[in-house]
Amino acid sequence: MKKLGILFLLLFLFPHSIHAEELSFAEHAKSAIMIEASTGEVLFEKNADEKLAPASMTKMMSMLLLVESVEKGIIHWDDMVTISENASSMGGSQILLETNEKMSVDDLFKGIAVASGNDAVVAIAEYIAGTEKEFVKMMNEKAKSLGLQNTNFKNPHGLDESDHYSSARDMALIAKELVSHPKVLEYTSIYEDYLRENTDRKIWLVNTNKLVRFYDGVDGLKTGYTEPAGYCLTATAKRNGMRIITVVMGEPDSKTRNAETTSMLDYAFAQYETETILSKDRILGTIEVEKGKQKYVNLIPLREVSLLNKKGEKKKEASYQIKVQNVKAPIKKGEEVGTIEIQIDGKSLKGVPITVENDIQKANFLELYGRNLSDIFSGNITVNESQSI
Repeated sequence: MKKLGILFLLLFLFPHSIHAEELSFAEHAKSAIMIEASTGEVLFEKNADEKLAPASMTKMMSMLLLVESVEKGIIHWDDMVTISENASSMGGSQILLETNEKMSVDDLFKGIAVASGNDAVVAIAEYIAGTEKEFVKMMNEKAKSLGLQNTNFKNPHGLDESDHYSSARDMALIAKELVSHPKVLEYTSIYEDYLRENTDRKIWLVNTNKLVRFYDGVDGLKTGYTEPAGYCLTATAKRNGMRIITVVMGEPDSKTRNAETTSMLDYAFAQYETETILSKDRILGTIEVEKGKQKYVNLIPLREVSLLNKKGEKKKEASYQIKVQNVKAPIKKGEEVGTIEIQIDGKSLKGVPITVENDIQKANFLELYGRNLSDIFSGNITVNESQSI
């Protein structure tokens, strides 16, 4: 199939492109980064590509695979998971699972997101992939698909292990993907809750990320600590429609970790704002669906298209192009069919995926035959044109 060419070329007023500035943040961290979530623009970075132990921030990748498995129908939130001896024997932070105990995927996810349960994440890993080792393979495959350059996982929980490492930039990219799933933030924003409530084994969960309670707008994501890793935190906060993600690694203590994260967030919200250019339900155009029950379908962005503005800066002209491939039935909403490519000052930024507005089923032979006859009699095609069915 040949690709369809550029469908549209539209002009908007865009701000000057944002570049990481010479700022002095995260003085005590070994590595740090701050990005705006919808655009991925880097506002600050310090040794952001250095390979370091990520400790329990590792669990962000595990949570991402969990929520994606639910969305794909591979597992379900109300599935009951039987806890293995391997999972129940995990040390470090835990939710005190017992061998052969049964707990729902939903509660295990809560135990990971709020209390950073090592036992909970291993139970989920085994449930999704069959073994912890196979799940780690999935983690590294996902890391590769996200374009992570300085990450290698050896386990799903983040306890120290040789050749288990990541970087502040890669952690931010995982977080950027993670926050696109609202279910995740529902749980990472919980400060305290209970598991097994109304039983004699009730356990009180308190979020390891104290900023969820003490900083306006923070609703995630993941802390981490081991002696080699130091104190780590990937945090995210949203105000006035703008979401910021920060990562600090190798901090000397939790107080410094929180204070330096807070300073970055304060700066971002004071200096920047986002502008929505295309909403998720914005119809970009229509395209013919090959062999579809519905002949045409509307195209929409897979996610919101936003721009990051520095407050008070003068805007300038820029453009975006929409490129779409042939669409063939069956196809579901959410499947990528093209990209929106944004250009500012002649520089192309990362494309935003395009999807279809609704699911399109494949037409049967009679439906296609009837459509061809209709096209012939309406003059849309000639009798001697070849048509594949």
